[in-house]
Amino acid sequence: MSDIRFVPAVLTMRFEEMSDAKSELFRREYVSLSEYEEDAIGQWLKIAKARGETKDTDEVLLNLLVELHKKVDELTALVKNEERKLIPLAHTTQILEIGFEHIKIEDPFFRAGREYYARIEMPIFPRREMALYLKGVDLHIAEIILMHEKDLKDWNAYVVAKERAMIREMKKRQGA
Repeated sequence: MSDIRFVPAVLTMRFEEMSDAKSELFRREYVSLSEYEEDAIGQWLKIAKARGETKDTDEVLLNLLVELHKKVDELTALVKNEERKLIPLAHTTQILEIGFEHIKIEDPFFRAGREYYARIEMPIFPRREMALYLKGVDLHIAEIILMHEKDLKDWNAYVVAKERAMIREMKKRQGA
């Protein structure tokens, strides 16, 4: 376990141990939270990009407009009481440290070898909850065993950003 490289992070995670009774329910939610089950504007954008219709468009501006459209859709759904309901999961805890393939939580909830379904609230753009599957290593550490491709890229970028921030902080302390 000493070969696991962690960096400090403060994230909230909801999770529950896998069971035969809930595995299909978890699988359906996992799929629904995937990049492929996006809203209509997200699907339209992917098709437009594939056709090359966005090549002369400012990518950042286009993404901001799409996210603004999604927010309007979310607010409309909220007003109409059509909000997407996520499965209530048994546990909520704070993540203390993260790595590319592991997480370390505050509370001793994990059991070695057991699998868990989880959602992590990510402070990235666009803000969202990432669905993932974990496997317990010990009481506080779990290995990430399954995550959507886009979420994995965003997770890895987040870990790198946290590593850079930690290095800058260490250099600051050494220089002071």
